[in-house]
Amino acid sequence: MTEGNPPRMSLFDSTPPGPESAEPVEPVEQDGKRPLAERMRPKRLEDYIGQEHILGPGKPLRRQIDRDELTSIILWGPPGVGKTTLARLIARITRCEFIPFSAVLSGIKEIKAVMADAERLRRLGRRTIVFIDEIHRFNKAQQDAFLPYVERGDIILIGATTENPSFEVISALLSRSRVYSLRGLTVEEIVTLLKRALPEVGLTAPEALLEQIAVYANGDARQAYNALEAAAAASSGGVLAEAAVEDAIQRKTLLYDKSGEEHFNLISALHKSVRSSDVDASLYWLARMLEGGEDRLYIARRIIRMAIEDIGLADPRALEQAVAAMQAVHFLGIPEGDLALAQAVIYLCVAPKSDASYRAMGAVQGDVQKTIAEPVPMNLRNPVTRSMKEWGYGEGYEHAHNFEDAVPGMECLPPSLAGRQYYFPTERGVEKRIAERLEEIRRLKKQNR
Repeated sequence: MTEGNPPRMSLFDSTPPGPESAEPVEPVEQDGKRPLAERMRPKRLEDYIGQEHILGPGKPLRRQIDRDELTSIILWGPPGVGKTTLARLIARITRCEFIPFSAVLSGIKEIKAVMADAERLRRLGRRTIVFIDEIHRFNKAQQDAFLPYVERGDIILIGATTENPSFEVISALLSRSRVYSLRGLTVEEIVTLLKRALPEVGLTAPEALLEQIAVYANGDARQAYNALEAAAAASSGGVLAEAAVEDAIQRKTLLYDKSGEEHFNLISALHKSVRSSDVDASLYWLARMLEGGEDRLYIARRIIRMAIEDIGLADPRALEQAVAAMQAVHFLGIPEGDLALAQAVIYLCVAPKSDASYRAMGAVQGDVQKTIAEPVPMNLRNPVTRSMKEWGYGEGYEHAHNFEDAVPGMECLPPSLAGRQYYFPTERGVEKRIAERLEEIRRLKKQNR
């Protein structure tokens, strides 16, 4: 290997296999000089946070690890989600030699030198995991160089990439590997990691500040650790300082209790601004909530409610936009999903407003609560059996499609509520056309009676 390639590292000693070499040998290092993110790498799979979709009980990668049936794998996911940490843990648990390999610094010559070592170890009965960070940076010839060693079982290849493996990893290597997609960490998961790190930096901290760092980190644990370490260096008195966090993340911390009054004040301000068609105020209150670390799916749920309650059928597409924003938030996460929320808020602001359907449902519910639950009229009942037909089920039913305008004259409300009207559309937006159509339907009903 050349000087540019990182030295071969093993989690175990290099003596031949035997009882004395069964336990991992930890390298002696000065932890205080290592970055916090490196010091906080878990040494047990039980301490690994996130990726439950592949590592939870009974999940595919967890089964491979527990049964010691590991094959070559590709770990695909955004930065700082635990790809390197997971590779190291897999090597520790499966008792394999661990050789980190840099796709940036290594060429075919270095690959062949490392593979020769792996082949020698295999003959001694020891397995080798070769971990390639940023495997997408290897060209086709470099990736091809691994193939014979993967096929012969000389190595177990673990590749890590932030790019789609379908485009960046050669098909021959992909076909011999399982691809596992890792997700960005949630705010809650990063807060858990930061709480564990507080004793390491010798501080205590309010959870709200840790949440601010977690939101800033955008699913990247390394980013969160770096911010905490920088803020800790600027804090004194054993407590993480708000000003130090602001300096570390280079933006103001907007703290509020998401279960307290300010939480409800902000969502109320956003809702009322949207209802008032005030785009600028709506975006301001939305940004306040986003910067404060509010749950994005909570905001999305409230935006859907606004579309139903305040726009309704004046613009039926408002609900489509709101639901689409919710799906985008769920799919994209932070920060891209925030743009979808902003887009939905803008759409709702400029949409024509109507609470006619909201008021109609309220009026119906009032009648349902105040009147007796009358039997369903016979003309609306389905005569499933001959006896039911003899008893009058379906008698008087008028099939809409037998009428020229598909508007029969029969009454569908119970007798005590016959002729009652609940929905009164406005003259705004699409409801203006709905009002015209309703007037036509009522005229045809009267005519067909």
